[in-house]
Amino acid sequence: MTPQTSTDPDGRATPPDPTIDRFDRGEAAAEATAALRGTTRGELFRRAGLLVGGGAIAAGVPLAIADAQGGLSKRDVEILNYALTLEYLEAAFYAEAVDRGKLHGEAQRFASVVAQHEAAHVQALKKVLGGKAVKAPKFDFQGTTGSQKSFLATAQVLEDTGVSAYQGQAPRIKSDAVLASAGSILAVEARHAAWVRDIIGGGGDPVPAPSAFNEPKTMDQVLAAVKKTGFLQ
Repeated sequence: MTPQTSTDPDGRATPPDPTIDRFDRGEAAAEATAALRGTTRGELFRRAGLLVGGGAIAAGVPLAIADAQGGLSKRDVEILNYALTLEYLEAAFYAEAVDRGKLHGEAQRFASVVAQHEAAHVQALKKVLGGKAVKAPKFDFQGTTGSQKSFLATAQVLEDTGVSAYQGQAPRIKSDAVLASAGSILAVEARHAAWVRDIIGGGGDPVPAPSAFNEPKTMDQVLAAVKKTGFLQ
């Protein structure tokens, strides 16, 4: 798929957003396969969904979710598991990047900070869901954590997609406590996306905030795109 270039209000060309459905395997995913290997884990994604991750939860937010635990609807449980599944993916990606030790400078700091955020999200969501929490799948990041360039490109795709995925699911949340907590995660997810864009662009392209509005993505759109990366085993 060839990304289309858009224009800003002054008629100037603006670079396309490298969302996950435009994933460049040659640069961001190395030798990633075109399809998901293993239908069992793929079905897990379809059942649990794939919402969003990446963002620090403020100290009181997990408690706000926990307050609603007894009254969570079936849909909210589905959405929380949806979020947890993507948090598993992102937590594993950043942890692997830190462990491999191929990063330096601001990229290394970014990976270390975000790895802690994602691990915190996983623990908070698992605590809320208790016995209803889905188990962590196995991942193969196809060599994307093996160099700084491929790590940053992949991180940008994951973070940009996370914002759109979360945005697409927010209207479906029934519990006010869950919605408030979800908004907290989304805000930090957007900061992650801007941070990695700034590291890559160095003040040029991609710009940290490419447009005035963000496009949401449906569960099916995100699910299909993630399957194509080959990350899920």
